[in-house]
Amino acid sequence: MIRAAGPVAAILALAAAAGCGGSTPSPSGTAHAATHGTAAPARQPAPAASLRLRSQGRLPFAVQLPGVTALQGGTVLALGGLSSADSSLDSVLAIRGGHASLAGHLPQAVHDVGASAIGAHAYVFGGGTAGGPVASITAVGADGSTAQAGTLPQPLSDTGAASIGSTVYVVGGYTVEAPQRTVLAYSPGSTPRSVATLPHPLRYPAVAAVGARILIAGGTDGTQSRADVVSVDPASGRVRTVARLPAPLSHAAGASLGGIFYVLGGRVGAAEEPSSRIWAVDPATGSVRAAGRLPLALSDLGAASSDGQLLAVGGRDSAGAAQDEIWTFAP
Repeated sequence: MIRAAGPVAAILALAAAAGCGGSTPSPSGTAHAATHGTAAPARQPAPAASLRLRSQGRLPFAVQLPGVTALQGGTVLALGGLSSADSSLDSVLAIRGGHASLAGHLPQAVHDVGASAIGAHAYVFGGGTAGGPVASITAVGADGSTAQAGTLPQPLSDTGAASIGSTVYVVGGYTVEAPQRTVLAYSPGSTPRSVATLPHPLRYPAVAAVGARILIAGGTDGTQSRADVVSVDPASGRVRTVARLPAPLSHAAGASLGGIFYVLGGRVGAAEEPSSRIWAVDPATGSVRAAGRLPLALSDLGAASSDGQLLAVGGRDSAGAAQDEIWTFAP
């Protein structure tokens, strides 16, 4: 059940207010022709983008690396992931009106899935298993029902995903052999196709849609974590770097709210220390600002925006323990 944040919220609100002053660091398929460029981050002040903790709740059990997305109507789904024992999960957890419950089961246990919604259905792309990545695309309803909805060009895990209109875009990923550079477009009833090529291979990015663009922050290229924030225009295939995070970051969560791209938690730099930071990226200006903090340092969490709020779900703490909490933030 969601409960009022009480003293925790008050403490976090003060921390968020103190940290919001600036950006001080603390595949196959035929791709469209893509252009790559780097735009120097603009110095204009960003719009107010601070987040404050409004409430906290708990999942039925701890989950790390879930796919999290919001359906039309406000239900948020947490799909698959790893358990406290680092075992893949087949769970479909539904978060509605402050209550989280087990709504159903995926066809197989998976973690590191890409997940995004079109209307009343979430779509789950690939994922890792004990036997390696899978190529399945699964449609999931708010009631936990599932149906086979297609197949990726190759088995993939460690992707990010975001929707624009009736299309989901699946970003990067891992095949066991190498991270990928593709951005795949999928619409229900169609075959996934490549629409853009990233500047570098990427897995574990933070991804969200802002307007008609896909925003991609951090991730790892297989050798090192990245600090780039990349914008993809799926209509033209244009890819460009629009900002840089204060430090390289992977295993973070991404979500958009009010035209701002939020990057939550993650593993920082070569040491891969979990972070409690929430960064706000304004894609219009390229500015990056501190927007608050999670109540504890987390990586491998999921995030989604719904009804003017942003939910952070599950994750892994600095001791390596999976978490069962839902944190709800609002501007």
